[in-house]
Amino acid sequence: MNWISALLGNLTYPTIFLLMLLESTVVPVPSELVVSPAAYHAAGGNLNVWLVILFATIGADVGASINYVAGYFLGRPIIYKFANSRLGHLCLLNQEKVEKSEKYFYDHGVAATLTGRLIPGIRHLISIPAGLSKMPYWKFLLYTTIGAGAWHSILAALGWYMHSFVPEDQLDEKLMEYGDYIKWGIIAIVVLAVAWYAVKHYLKKKRKQ
Repeated sequence: MNWISALLGNLTYPTIFLLMLLESTVVPVPSELVVSPAAYHAAGGNLNVWLVILFATIGADVGASINYVAGYFLGRPIIYKFANSRLGHLCLLNQEKVEKSEKYFYDHGVAATLTGRLIPGIRHLISIPAGLSKMPYWKFLLYTTIGAGAWHSILAALGWYMHSFVPEDQLDEKLMEYGDYIKWGIIAIVVLAVAWYAVKHYLKKKRKQ
């Protein structure tokens, strides 16, 4: 998608919004290559890092809302049909990925809308099962905003930090390298948070017996 490459090479607030909107639907736009480079340039004085996070998060909210509405009104058969279509495959989508996001949502409840925003492979699809389950939109939007805001803040901090020692021509390479460490670190944090919540819920339930 050459037009996405062109947008990545010209990061302004509207393009950040648009790219993060697409990333939160089904278009394979890596947020690591949008928010972190934008924050990198913000550290150089070309953008405002807080506005980078704001526009990225608003874009994610709008994109996630599109998925939510699709799940809410179209239903599972049509969602699966699209995932298995040629266009779905071009978006790196398939039924297995949708089912994986559904399982994560139903295993972890509504909080999955928040934690799922931090997990690669789940992040851009978690809003579909939220719509399928008819989750209240205000709650969906709140959790999505918190999760997306947290993720974009982490990516922005990484880009800002890298400005001090990474030349611009090596930025993408270093982002992918550091991005992998961050992804696994976040997954570990989410697993610990879910385990803590499960134990807390279990002990609370046991005390009531």
